[in-house]
Amino acid sequence: MLLIRNCSCVPDGVSDVEIALREALANAIVHGNHEDRRKHVHVTCRCEPDEISIAVKDEGNGFNINSVPDPTTPRNIVSIHGRGIHVIRALMDEVRFDEGGAVIHMKKRNVI
Repeated sequence: MLLIRNCSCVPDGVSDVEIALREALANAIVHGNHEDRRKHVHVTCRCEPDEISIAVKDEGNGFNINSVPDPTTPRNIVSIHGRGIHVIRALMDEVRFDEGGAVIHMKKRNVI
């Protein structure tokens, strides 16, 4: 986050980016790598004058994005898990998954 703040590529949305990045990292560590300390999480960040792009890749098998339950339904509203992807999508301008869900790509544009 220090790098992102210093680049000033998204000054108006830096807190949104930080929350989304923390959620993506937590998902990679807990759900992707199953908290296996031998596995790594790789982060790539690209700062442009008007946007930031971040990719987070874990060493897990991925997942089916369509099988993630909606955390806003009455059945899931009290669950302690399952909000990360929902939060990321709400905060970032673009979100997509590659490699069967093992990589999340996120973009946030600077509102001028």
